[in-house]
Amino acid sequence: MALKKVSALRTSLVPRAALAVTACALLTGAFTSACSSDSGTNPTSQNLTGRGPITYVEGKDTTDTGVVKQLIERWNAAHPAEQVTFKEQSNDASQQYDDLVEHMRSKSADYDVVALDVPWTAEFAAKGYLQPLKDTFAIDTSSLLSPPVASATYNNTLYAAPRNTNGGLLFYRTDLVQSPPKTWTELLAQCPIAKAQNIGCYAGQFATYEGLTVNASEVINGFGGTFVGPDGKTPTVNSPQARKGLTTLVDAYKNGDIPKEAITFKEPESANAFQSGKLMFLRGWPSTFGDLGSEGSSVKDKFAVAPLPGENGVGASTLGGYNAGISAFSKNKATALDFLRYLISEEAQQLVAASSLPSVRASMYDDPALIAKMPYLPALKDSIASAVPRPVTPFYPAVSKAIQDNAAAALRGEKSVDDAIVGMQKGIESAGS
Repeated sequence: MALKKVSALRTSLVPRAALAVTACALLTGAFTSACSSDSGTNPTSQNLTGRGPITYVEGKDTTDTGVVKQLIERWNAAHPAEQVTFKEQSNDASQQYDDLVEHMRSKSADYDVVALDVPWTAEFAAKGYLQPLKDTFAIDTSSLLSPPVASATYNNTLYAAPRNTNGGLLFYRTDLVQSPPKTWTELLAQCPIAKAQNIGCYAGQFATYEGLTVNASEVINGFGGTFVGPDGKTPTVNSPQARKGLTTLVDAYKNGDIPKEAITFKEPESANAFQSGKLMFLRGWPSTFGDLGSEGSSVKDKFAVAPLPGENGVGASTLGGYNAGISAFSKNKATALDFLRYLISEEAQQLVAASSLPSVRASMYDDPALIAKMPYLPALKDSIASAVPRPVTPFYPAVSKAIQDNAAAALRGEKSVDDAIVGMQKGIESAGS
């Protein structure tokens, strides 16, 4: 996905804006209406008290319960004068992104509240597309899990409300493993059990796509490595910790603990391998749980879940989910703000959790009724508590490409771990230039 540089010449427009305001002040009669749009004013300072109908935009709702429509129906029943219309996008993340960018670049007021894939939040914030959630627009996040809140924060400012979250889990065969490994050393030490059964030991999503960015990031983060500094631009991946993490993954692939075919795995292929009994350990998302326990699954009643392993304990899952932000160009921002607050409310998050989407409210993970329906919730709570957002940067697509391309080259033996880490560092550096 091509990235466009944010112009550094914006400040040169200030004198023209001032002249425009002066010229407008001299006009009278019918001409004055042309000056009422506050030309040159930062859109985040406009329409702060606007109320009325708004449009909420999100990717295709694939939940069995149709949770987005449920949320909006409840809101609309309580707010007849401030109705929300659901603009449902496609199920393709790239198409969702392109649609949002097109509307934001044109400064369209058609989209009021937008659901952003977690790694898009910093980019949209940096480009001035989102209303900062501070001062009179501050929202209370004290009841929310802190990692999802961090994923919605850029340059120490909150720009979105976490709508739902997600985290990686370690699925393991309970008929082969007595207790789940907490560290990578423990996991790899059990791989001879898998080899004795003539099955693979461990797999995740190692094809060259976003899933590899996630998997490589989790291992690197789990060993204490990072990718970018607090400014979202300075590369930090060239470190001993990052090397140790990537080495663990590469060595496991070289010696067969990760099966050779795993470098072609995306989510469906990796889940199918575990479901058909060909893996002992799987890194997967909670959505995999239902299929693995379904009738016809070779591992039905033979698996459980745990947090991902790290170097010395629980690892660093990569966060997924949606963040909901207010468009800087919305005309009814006061209504949009109230809707954001509703989306993170206990009522709304009960609906989210009941739809099997991981909630952003910590209390949902201790609800006995929800745990009975989704036994993975306690492990997921631990996973999310130690989770790390994907690199928080306004140049995320280019950063992700640098991570996945170099990780793939290291796995395939086309680059040494050292060269792959240096390649990531250089790729991240050039992403912001």
